[in-house]
Amino acid sequence: MALLITDDCINCDVCEPECPNGAIYMGPEIYEIDPHKCTECVGHFNEPQCQQVCPVSCIPLDPAWHETKEQLQAKYERLQAAEKAQ
Repeated sequence: MALLITDDCINCDVCEPECPNGAIYMGPEIYEIDPHKCTECVGHFNEPQCQQVCPVSCIPLDPAWHETKEQLQAKYERLQAAEKAQ
């Protein structure tokens, strides 16, 4: 699964720099997460870093994106390969 920032977000700016995949960005009103880039920090850390630093706990799993740890690992590897190719 990817993560999702809910509208409880207070735009505190702490999650965006913590994302190793650059999946978090400022949306029209609150921060958002690109599910195509979110690996729940698989490949980088043991736990999602954005969830760890969020002061209001507004970053749950996105129910619209069901992925296994293996799928998240494969996504991480694709993202890393694309980054190296640039």
